[in-house]
Amino acid sequence: MEHRIRTIRDIPLDEPLFPGSSLCAGCGAQLMLRLMLKVMGRNVFIVNSSGCMTSLQTFPYSNLAGGWAYASLASAPAGAQGIVDTLDSLASQGKAKPRAVKVMVLAGDGASYDIGLQSTSAAMDRGLDFYYLCYDNEAYANTGYQLSGATPYGSWTTTTPVSERNPVGATRRKKDLFEIWKAHEPAYLATVSPSHPLDLMKKVEEAEARSGPKMFIGFASCPTGMGFDPSQSLEVARMAVETGVWPLKKYIDGKVIHTYLPNRLRPIEDYLRLQKRYAHLFEPLNREAISFMQSQVLLYWKRQGIAYPLP
Repeated sequence: MEHRIRTIRDIPLDEPLFPGSSLCAGCGAQLMLRLMLKVMGRNVFIVNSSGCMTSLQTFPYSNLAGGWAYASLASAPAGAQGIVDTLDSLASQGKAKPRAVKVMVLAGDGASYDIGLQSTSAAMDRGLDFYYLCYDNEAYANTGYQLSGATPYGSWTTTTPVSERNPVGATRRKKDLFEIWKAHEPAYLATVSPSHPLDLMKKVEEAEARSGPKMFIGFASCPTGMGFDPSQSLEVARMAVETGVWPLKKYIDGKVIHTYLPNRLRPIEDYLRLQKRYAHLFEPLNREAISFMQSQVLLYWKRQGIAYPLP
């Protein structure tokens, strides 16, 4: 398709997401939402699942041009169904233009990977015409950074504290939500990162041309939970992509396409060392854990038919 946004200069100047919120400085999730809304426009109704982004709105004030509704961790997609049905009913009565308002679910990894997975699966099965942004900061960050289904191996969380008996932190592997969602054959599915704005916005453009579930999983660099200075938020997100930890890809027309391929993979240590949640892997140096994490990255790319050498 012909993209409206091909260079940085093509990014719209309009701001459907206004300044001012109580979110943490350097929040990667807020930047991804801002970029998405620049493509989608002002007529967007967001159904927010309980999580970090709930702090985006503080009653009675709003910094959004569009609509907003709260939902529980488990029910945001069901809420989106209700909004879509209401809009369709108003359109059938001549009280509104058909599909003049886009409906989006905004949910963290706790709601997306875990508690709200059933509701999301049902919405995709019904073919609901909606957008879904999972901002993945790899833990239940809003309540203290506890382990979630998105927490990667080796990460410290408040429920996987590092100790002499547990020197690694989290020992489970992260769920592959992309593959879980892909099994539902949605209209559009993509991973995105705030460090690659053009890749993100082009994917939103592609999704807009399709009817049905339009699903996005975004790397939400989180200074508070992951442990880094807010000024390093984009660098952490960029390094996740450059080390191959966070592949940028899309599922469209039955095919998975990687939209960005690093010329060479940076060593996973370059990513881990930026974050306090991995500090225990270097003090003292845990070569076994780091080597295992590196091997998992290389194994992913090998399965995609790309044999990157050991960084």
